[in-house]
Amino acid sequence: MKVLVSLGGNAILKHGQKGTAEEQEVNVENTAKHLAAILRRGERVAITHGNGPQVGNILLQNEIAKETLPPMPLDVCGAESQGMIGYMLQRALRSELESGGQKIPVATIVSQTLVDAEDPAFKNPTKPVGPFYTATEARQLRESKGWHMISDSGRGYRRVVPSPTPLDILEKETIIRLYETGTVVISVGGGGVPVVREKNGKLRGVEAVLDKDRTAALLAKILGVETLLILTDVEKVFINYGKSNQRALDKMTVQECRKYLAEGQFPSGSMGPKIESAVSFLSDSTGQRVSIASLEMAEEALKGHAGTTITK
Repeated sequence: MKVLVSLGGNAILKHGQKGTAEEQEVNVENTAKHLAAILRRGERVAITHGNGPQVGNILLQNEIAKETLPPMPLDVCGAESQGMIGYMLQRALRSELESGGQKIPVATIVSQTLVDAEDPAFKNPTKPVGPFYTATEARQLRESKGWHMISDSGRGYRRVVPSPTPLDILEKETIIRLYETGTVVISVGGGGVPVVREKNGKLRGVEAVLDKDRTAALLAKILGVETLLILTDVEKVFINYGKSNQRALDKMTVQECRKYLAEGQFPSGSMGPKIESAVSFLSDSTGQRVSIASLEMAEEALKGHAGTTITK
């Protein structure tokens, strides 16, 4: 079976951790054990992952060192994070596989995701990135760099950037070729580096962030996988989450997903994009199912014994 695994941020950096290389390596080694278990079942696996905390740390490093080194733009920071996380994942997964006598090639592709320069999201930035600033610093950044700044829950001011819709993955031919020859391909980390195509055909990186699950659904369709496995920090999808009548869902159909989305059951900042991505994958492709589960239950979720399974 062909499977695309979309790793949540907790697979690399857990809540409350500082983000040291050692912490992330331990988390990634644990993640590799679960991924290797899936590969040992004979599944064909491609991997994508989040990068929010890592990009945030890179932006903070830029801010602290700005008087000594020139800060890098957001698209370059995203590419940096893809390389770093991909390296950690491919090293840990290769080691885990080889320890079990399997020699399956693993490779990371630094990936660009095409977006529309006219996407409405560019006129309505909503995604907070980077460090907190004082009101004075925020005003100076608005004036000097044209950044959009918002007050964030009384903790200070943060920059917000657009989150446009992913349209295409520019390295898709390479990803397909590697995947079809049996390589475990790690790609479109953090949704990919967002780029637009100028009128003269030239590509240009843009200051934006992409939702990794929306890009994962796009990649899953491109690769023609049967199953999109979204691994997160909850065991199942819930309705009425956090309320006295909350209920875990073992199964859903696309129609039920649409109904719950319309009811506002899945907030845009958490489960909403995952459910929307599941609907997109199942509606516009030959995909058969989406499983949303915790990392620890990944193998059981593929068997249909854990998590929430979404079907057509």
